[in-house]
Amino acid sequence: MQQIRAWAALATSFLILLVYGSAADFAEVQEQYALRLAFTPWLLLLTAPLVILVLFRIAPEAARPGMRTRLRPALRSALMYFGALTSVPLLATAMVVIGQSLEAYWFTPFITLALTAPVLWMLFFVLFASRTMVRTVFGTSEVHATLPALLTGVLVWELAAINLLMSGMPPGPPLIQLCAVIGGPASVSAVAWWEIDRLRTRYGVTLRGRQLP
Repeated sequence: MQQIRAWAALATSFLILLVYGSAADFAEVQEQYALRLAFTPWLLLLTAPLVILVLFRIAPEAARPGMRTRLRPALRSALMYFGALTSVPLLATAMVVIGQSLEAYWFTPFITLALTAPVLWMLFFVLFASRTMVRTVFGTSEVHATLPALLTGVLVWELAAINLLMSGMPPGPPLIQLCAVIGGPASVSAVAWWEIDRLRTRYGVTLRGRQLP
């Protein structure tokens, strides 16, 4: 269902651009995609603790120690990912500074090559890990089965607000603009809520962590 919604949203966005958009609007879509890639990990970093805190507050007292224990692997994954994400520009800056300071020596190309290797390794690690980490929300389903759906539902509205503030309304008549702005996050939230409902009705998982009879 998530894949169907994603393809339907992509087709709808392309149709709106094709009918009402201009060349500048098509270029803006690429900027919005890059914007999501840049903002999504950091929004997750800020949003996840708040959602997890709410779940801890509403969970029964007896369930909280187990949730804390299962939270540690997810926390380690998040720290590793954001450590790698932060290290990419730091390593690149260090490589440039060291290369400039040693540019007069004959062995500078070898030093530069040696400094390039960790930058590329970290960059590829972040690129390949981003899809998995964002999709699984750092494995937070082990903490609580509803966490990925809850985080997705919150995150999509945050991204929609950022896109609206930075890019403005999409092209088209006012009704089409309103549907384009609200339709995407609303449909994601609907699928997320359906996932939570299926967890409750099929597997007895509730937001309070209790098992239904």
